[in-house]
Amino acid sequence: MATTSPNGRSAGSLFADYLASRHQLIEDALGEKSPRALPQTAPQMRAELDRYLYGPLEHFTASGGKRTRPALCLLGAEAVGGSATDALSVATAIENFQSAALVHDDIADRSELRRGEPCVHVTEGVGVAINVGDLALTTVTRQILDDASLADATKLRVLREVTAMEERTLEGQALDLGWARDGRWDISVDDYLYMASHKTAYYSAAVPLAAGAICGGGSDAQVEALRSFGMSAGLAFQLQDDLLNLVGDPARQGKDFRSDITEGKRTLLAVWALTHLEEGPAAELRTILSSNATDEATLARAVELMGESGAIDHTRAYARRLADEAKSHLASADFLPEAGRTLLSMADFFVERLG
Repeated sequence: MATTSPNGRSAGSLFADYLASRHQLIEDALGEKSPRALPQTAPQMRAELDRYLYGPLEHFTASGGKRTRPALCLLGAEAVGGSATDALSVATAIENFQSAALVHDDIADRSELRRGEPCVHVTEGVGVAINVGDLALTTVTRQILDDASLADATKLRVLREVTAMEERTLEGQALDLGWARDGRWDISVDDYLYMASHKTAYYSAAVPLAAGAICGGGSDAQVEALRSFGMSAGLAFQLQDDLLNLVGDPARQGKDFRSDITEGKRTLLAVWALTHLEEGPAAELRTILSSNATDEATLARAVELMGESGAIDHTRAYARRLADEAKSHLASADFLPEAGRTLLSMADFFVERLG
């Protein structure tokens, strides 16, 4: 269950403090490890490559937010007795995977804004944006291979983790895109949970923590406990995202507020509502979700229908249960006390956050 610390702060505040404490370390590493043209490249050609490839990726990466995923790599290493610097290469690698996923997602979703700025495909064109995303993907592997502080056996193990993460994420994305392309609304709750676990939980929490623990010299029991913890917490993270998009603070969400309805996203909220509403209201909700609606009244009506079905309360409660389930996984291995408390706080942070 969520708790409040003795000083009255929220249960997730310890993890928020951890994110803040590691933020500059991650920013410095991202800047240092940013991909660039080969040193022998002629100055004019280097300028061209910076304009069309390296510069757009560097700008996009620099616009990132809390750096939650790379911070989890560092936390995984520290939890098993290693240091944050042990996991810096995998931390920057996973942030680059995040960049690639977002650049490509924005193209697939025809999004206009990302992180308060025009999407890469809007400013650079679709072709250049695809190439920029591909550069971020190749950088994932290179940054791990180039880490001279990691033993070759450790690099190989981490690369297997990261490759599996990429595969699982692509599976989740395939289902999400395919269901939308084919107009599929016959999606069960279990179908959605499978898709969301693959699309989000692996790369948002499970693999960053597990790979960080490997870099920090963790035991198999510690790595697997962190992986299980991350799978539950990562799914809770996604459910909280879905809730915030519909019933969060419109000012924090900005132009993306209720965009999941406009885009007809197969969220747990939508799937639960469609399987629990009577035939008439369910048909009305399907029509809204399939219409690319943008006017506030129609979007509000969709949220109202989801509320009437119990989907909002169910999703909020399920996210909380997943956070509590995540905490239980930590009991299967020993972790350093301070890092263990930070991990417990992380589970609460994922379902408490407002943006």
